Amino acid sequence: MKLHHYLLTLVSAVFVFGSLPALAAQGQEVHFPSADGSTLLAWLFMPEHAPLGTVIALHGCGGLYASSGARQGELNARHQAMADMLLEQGYAVLFPDSLTPRGVRELCSQKIGARNIDQTERRHDALAALEWVARQSWANPRKLALLGWSHGGSAVLSATHQGRKQVAAQAAKPVVAIAFYPGCSAARKAGYQPNTRLLLLLGEKDDWTAPGPCQTLGREVGAQVHVFADSYHDFDNPVGSVKLRKDVSNGVYPGEGVHPGANPAARSLAYALLRAELKVAFE
Repeated sequence: MKLHHYLLTLVSAVFVFGSLPALAAQGQEVHFPSADGSTLLAWLFMPEHAPLGTVIALHGCGGLYASSGARQGELNARHQAMADMLLEQGYAVLFPDSLTPRGVRELCSQKIGARNIDQTERRHDALAALEWVARQSWANPRKLALLGWSHGGSAVLSATHQGRKQVAAQAAKPVVAIAFYPGCSAARKAGYQPNTRLLLLLGEKDDWTAPGPCQTLGREVGAQVHVFADSYHDFDNPVGSVKLRKDVSNGVYPGEGVHPGANPAARSLAYALLRAELKVAFE
C-alpha cells in the first residue's frame, strides 16, 4: 500500500527526468577483483551527502560506453541518465564494466553460443560488486540494490538465484533487484528462485528479449511485472528513436534483426516505478 501511494505521487511528475541534465554527474574510477580472477573497472557516483542506499547497475550487451557521437568513450546516455536520476534521489551508484577489462568491446552482434562472456562472468561481477560496496565505510550493507538492462538484467536474475551455491554463500545481498527487459528463458530453465524482491520492467513489442518468458517467470516467483505498451527493447533510452538493428542475430526472429528504441512516456513511468521501489526497499 505504501508503494502504491508513493507511486501516485511520483506519476504526477512523470516527465521530470525526461532528458539529460546540462551538467551530467562525473563518476570516480574504482577497481576490485571478480571471482574469476579478473580485475574489474567500475564507475562510482556518490551523492553530496551520505547515501541513502547503493544501486549496482549492470550494463547490457553493448557495454557501458557510447560508441559514437559527442559522448563516445563516456557512459552512454541511458547509463548517465540513470546515474543522474539516482544521485538526485540521494543514492550512490556503481557501474561495473564487465567487458573492457576482459578485452571485449560489445556482445550484441555476437551469437550467444560464440560469446566468451556469459552469465557466469556477469554473476561473478555482480556478486563481487555487492561485496565491494558492502565493505566501504560510506555504505550500508543492508541497503544494496541490483539493477540491470537486457544482458545485465539477465545478470540480475543470475546473481539473485538462491538455488546457485555461489549466490547462497554470498554475505552481501540486495534488498531489491530490478531488471529492464532481461532474457528470462534461461532463468526459468534453471529453476530460478529469487533471494530478494524482484521488479521486471518489460516492453510489449520487444523483439530482442520477448516479454512473454519474463511474464511467466514473474507469475511463478511472485515478482512485480510491468509491461509497457507500444514499447520495444531499450525503451528507457533518453535519446534516439526506434530503429532496426540488422547486426543482432539473437532476437525473436533470427536473421531479421531487432528494433530497440526509446519511448519517453514508458521511460518516465518506469523511472517512477523504480524510484518508488527503491524508496520502499531502502526504508
